[in-house]
Amino acid sequence: MIIAIDGPSGAGKSTLGRMLARTLNLLYIDTGSMYRAVALAVMESSVNATDDVAVGSLASRIDIDLEGDPESLRVTLEGRDVTEAIREEEVTEMSSVISAIPEVRRAMVQRQREMGGRGAVLNGRDIGTVVFPDADVKFFLTAVAEERAQRRFAEEREHDSKVDYIATLADMTERDRRDSSRADSPLKVASDAIVIDSTGLSIDEVFARMMAVVGERQKEEGSRRKADGRRQ
Repeated sequence: MIIAIDGPSGAGKSTLGRMLARTLNLLYIDTGSMYRAVALAVMESSVNATDDVAVGSLASRIDIDLEGDPESLRVTLEGRDVTEAIREEEVTEMSSVISAIPEVRRAMVQRQREMGGRGAVLNGRDIGTVVFPDADVKFFLTAVAEERAQRRFAEEREHDSKVDYIATLADMTERDRRDSSRADSPLKVASDAIVIDSTGLSIDEVFARMMAVVGERQKEEGSRRKADGRRQ
């Protein structure tokens, strides 16, 4: 089974994606971490971040891998563990910029398809529309910007006491604008996606809704296979 989870920043995609992958015993692929790894590679190289062709070429050459179970996923870049490094603020800002480059997205989409083709839970911005348009289940998670910013602020505050909520909200609003307006693979709701607005809901409440949808799809698939078996 391939499960696609799309949505804006702070919507809960990573947390819920890990929960689904663990419960369903599926591979978990955090595509955002892959773009962050590319951003780090750009920052550590002599490549100019404004040179789309050069950045895209670098993205297609570097070795990025995801290892471990959903709760302890490790990101490696050329065999080096960069799980913590890619969470730095500078890398986050760079990833938002380079993820809009068409050549980078094409390189990452190819890898994501290779990694998730045998079944996985993937989260990102274009999983259900571009990476796996035929995914078995598609979710689009969202919430009002203020609540998403509050969630991100709480997470960042654990690592940096100087984080400012207003700045976090402004940064998130700008990222929403870039993700939705970019020419290549913009953030949008797939026509057959299940939209869940998590505003005011707990993680467990959203997870229960998602599992109910997955359970229904599994039943439908089981019935279809039985019908096919009878016809054969």
